[in-house]
Amino acid sequence: MSRDRWVDQGKLYLGVLFLQVGYAINGVIVKSALNKGLNPCTFSVYRNIAAVVVFGPFAYYFERNMRPKMTLSVFLKIMLLAQLEPVMDQILYYTGMKYTTATFAIAMCNIIPALTFFMAWIFRYVHATKYLNNNICLGIININIINVNRLEKVNIKKRHSQAKIIGTLVTVGGAMIMTLVNGVLIPLPWTHMSRVHPPVAPVALSYEDHRNMIKGAIMITIGCFFWAGFFILQAVTLKSYPAQLSLTSLICMMGALQGTVTTLVIERARRDIWSINWDAKLFATLYSGIVRSGASYYVSGLIMKIKGPFFVTAFNPFGMVMVVIMSSFTLGEQINVGRIVGAIIIVIGLYLIIWGKSKDPGLPDSRSNEVEMIDEETSPDKNQESDVVAGVIKEDRHVESPV
Repeated sequence: MSRDRWVDQGKLYLGVLFLQVGYAINGVIVKSALNKGLNPCTFSVYRNIAAVVVFGPFAYYFERNMRPKMTLSVFLKIMLLAQLEPVMDQILYYTGMKYTTATFAIAMCNIIPALTFFMAWIFRYVHATKYLNNNICLGIININIINVNRLEKVNIKKRHSQAKIIGTLVTVGGAMIMTLVNGVLIPLPWTHMSRVHPPVAPVALSYEDHRNMIKGAIMITIGCFFWAGFFILQAVTLKSYPAQLSLTSLICMMGALQGTVTTLVIERARRDIWSINWDAKLFATLYSGIVRSGASYYVSGLIMKIKGPFFVTAFNPFGMVMVVIMSSFTLGEQINVGRIVGAIIIVIGLYLIIWGKSKDPGLPDSRSNEVEMIDEETSPDKNQESDVVAGVIKEDRHVESPV
């Protein structure tokens, strides 16, 4: 591997590391604001407005000469993208966090890599099947269309595909161990028992607490499905609208508009929820809008154009490790054996995923489709039949609009 490729690969991993750091800090800040009365619905609206105000001018200036033409198909995709993550996912996720805890919410997000992986795999299979059904095998020429708008390529017989599947399951399992398994506390020099509450006998949760936990878990789980779908649709949209800054700004702008309507429907005539002051709630809104929405959408778009949506979400369990470390340093929370074991398992799973992705070929360019023709036998009229096949593929490309 050349030095330039090492640098390019390093930028990708720094990008996903930035995403996970931003997610972890965002979870802690927003949970604190929710405890102080921040409304999840208005938070979603203000957060997207902040992202548009910051990133809109950059998109207008830097992409004024490269912004593709807006089509009805792209516009509908942007509207759906805005509904999936900036509205539905954010409202459900942060409402669920309000009913539970930040740690629980972040732990639940570890199902996103598995959801994204299988959704990308299924979407690619369905799309490729549609192409195969629209084409025919002429005589002795077998047309094998590969990687048509590929999101995630999986071949169970290949070791690198097996590593991606196993790595996904291992990372999710490690995150669950960190959440569910406790074990013996590990004394660390920067933690002090006086900074946290002394251990007390476990207290049984009330019926209302159990109800809130279940309600929050359901909301967060549904939000994770919306979030995974957002990553898939974002990867598809970038193929026909590759201007990342403009796409980010448009998603946030549509998200703010749709979120306002949704908030008015949910909260009705409550005017007090729209008030905002110079406090922790304002800071959480600005940070989440600039970092968690604007910057994250932009960076994830850059990465998934090269590595696909699964690579972006595969590092989500690593955010759980970061939350544990941050809580240990900032809050003096003790680390137990369960969290150490879970962290080690997550590292193993991430290594398998990284190795598997390193063996994948780069994603095709957003404006091209990769087509492979396999000649299984020979024939005197082979060249003539090849021309016919090429014509079928060319016509099919005109019929099937690129996404």
